[in-house]
Amino acid sequence: MRILQGELRGKKWIVGSSDHGCWLGSYEFEKQILLTKMIKQSTNFFDIGAHVGFYTLLASHLVKDNGNVFAFEPFPRNIEYLEKHLMANGIQNVTLFKAAVSDHTGVATFQEGPSSSTGQISERGNLAIELASLDDLFFKGAVPLPDYLKIDVEGAEFSVLTGARQILTRGRPTIFLATHGTKAHFKCLSLLQSLGYTCHPLDHTRDIGSCDELVATKEIVQI
Repeated sequence: MRILQGELRGKKWIVGSSDHGCWLGSYEFEKQILLTKMIKQSTNFFDIGAHVGFYTLLASHLVKDNGNVFAFEPFPRNIEYLEKHLMANGIQNVTLFKAAVSDHTGVATFQEGPSSSTGQISERGNLAIELASLDDLFFKGAVPLPDYLKIDVEGAEFSVLTGARQILTRGRPTIFLATHGTKAHFKCLSLLQSLGYTCHPLDHTRDIGSCDELVATKEIVQI
């Protein structure tokens, strides 16, 4: 059916592929508004932990035809739905990497979670997946420098950032980061600040130490 409201209103969506808020258009509404406000046309957006493609579709719409979206997702069930969403909406500006982003290139095992959005890299997993480092992909010429990174990877966020240290040093991408756990949160904060980033809580009612979603920029911005 078609998404009922928000920036993606009218786009086609498969009911049951994810949270019902996606087709209702209310999914993570505050984050939707923030991305819509901040993402500019003709830019490069990396969707790391793309799941079934809600933010991939949103970014594709926002960067327009002259922009590019690079979506990273390792779980086959999610990849299938993501590809169907891209095809159903005739989207041409998305490149899909069927891999999890980490601090190195290789292979790992993936453990399914209670829902399709909560799986994670784990030694207890029984699904073999590909790993990719953003720095490796950049130096191989497989991806450009990003303008925006959306990272939601169920606990592997520090590895994602570590494997992107060079592109974060060379470029100035804005980062929309979900952290999972206090230890991971403060490790990510420390790394980003060491690279010249200023971090803001996405939720204005919380402070940077207690939030679990943040926006990191190399410029002072109002969010």
